[in-house]
Amino acid sequence: MDLKEIWTYRELLYFLTWRDVKIRYKQTAIGVLWVILQPVITTAIFTVLFSNFARFDTKDVPYPLFALSGLMIWLFVHTSITMASNSFVSNTNLVTKVYFPRLIVPFAATLAGITDLFFSLIILVVLMIYYGTVPTVQILLAPLFLILAIVQTVAFGTLFSALNVRFRDVKFALPFALQVWMIVSPIFYSSSMLSEKWRFVFAINPLVGILEGFRAALFGTNFDWQIIGVSCASILILVLLSLFVFKRMEDDFADLI
Repeated sequence: MDLKEIWTYRELLYFLTWRDVKIRYKQTAIGVLWVILQPVITTAIFTVLFSNFARFDTKDVPYPLFALSGLMIWLFVHTSITMASNSFVSNTNLVTKVYFPRLIVPFAATLAGITDLFFSLIILVVLMIYYGTVPTVQILLAPLFLILAIVQTVAFGTLFSALNVRFRDVKFALPFALQVWMIVSPIFYSSSMLSEKWRFVFAINPLVGILEGFRAALFGTNFDWQIIGVSCASILILVLLSLFVFKRMEDDFADLI
């Protein structure tokens, strides 16, 4: 990956990202309020279902805080990967007529989702104040796990954007894959429900270590560094795989689109 070339085209990355942010809420009745309503309503539903009926154990963390802290990251991941996977197909004229580093296209689509993540963070802070949750010094590590979430999402977005150019089945398979991924990720339940053996298998899912580490940083609970380490290794493999696939397919994008 030629980082110097991407830096040279940084203004294009900025404008494509800002364009994707504006397009998402263009001609909507309530506009950016969707960013607030989606996590709030979903968190409320999760709270009613899983704290009152299923009674998932979240230890001393109020369930709405537990659910929102996982849901905000998942919504960012889901939205950004979905947008990035279709980024080349929706930018056919740009890709076929103008030269620029092709990685910028899925990068911009993924980074546009950070807007939603920012608003969700504000809602989370308000809820933490409401429940009287006092952060510890561990909260300084919270940005680290948000960065890992962004890296993981960029990698997945890059991979699926390349695959979608050649295999249009991706637009059908990806929504199903994302649904399965949500179920096997500890978004509305804690991975502590699993046995020690299965937790390590579970941690191959990169989102597991991200969510567990982010919650530990927010609420001052113990970090499970082994689980986080396994997930970080998965993220590294994912990044290398996505770059390899992208670079192998990049030269054919203009012809295949």
